Amino acid sequence: MVDAGAKCPKQRFMDFLAGKHLRLTSQRRTIIDTAFGTRRHFTAEQLLAWAHRRDKSVSRATVYRTLPLLTESGLVREMDFGKDYKFYDPNYAEHPHHNHIICQDCDKIVEFESEQLKQLENQISQRLGFSVQAHRLQITAHCEEFKQRGSCKKKGE
Repeated sequence: MVDAGAKCPKQRFMDFLAGKHLRLTSQRRTIIDTAFGTRRHFTAEQLLAWAHRRDKSVSRATVYRTLPLLTESGLVREMDFGKDYKFYDPNYAEHPHHNHIICQDCDKIVEFESEQLKQLENQISQRLGFSVQAHRLQITAHCEEFKQRGSCKKKGE
């Protein structure tokens, strides 16, 4: 028997769909291939545009119905950065303990891990009588390019 942890996130999601008795349509397969084929964080509209490039039949409704399933599966994380839209993190399944710096000017998202932060969260949790199960750190900032030039080439990407 194959260990579920050894399967790629895409296969784990397809197994999740099968467990819920949901069909794997060609549109849904394109959305899954697109979502797990990038390391970039994306919005629903970006996912729709990228998937639509692969298959013109992919509909907005199917993207918006599939995103809650992706997050329910635990393989993609929905992130709220205080915008009018959510971002989705396709790297969550393989790296659940990473953090984010988000540029308020261009929406650039940079992932990072820090052993010092991990040690600090463990120290604080232990001191207060808790055991860390998960954490979420989001730092909001202005990128240096915007600060230096007054604009950023990442804006609108």
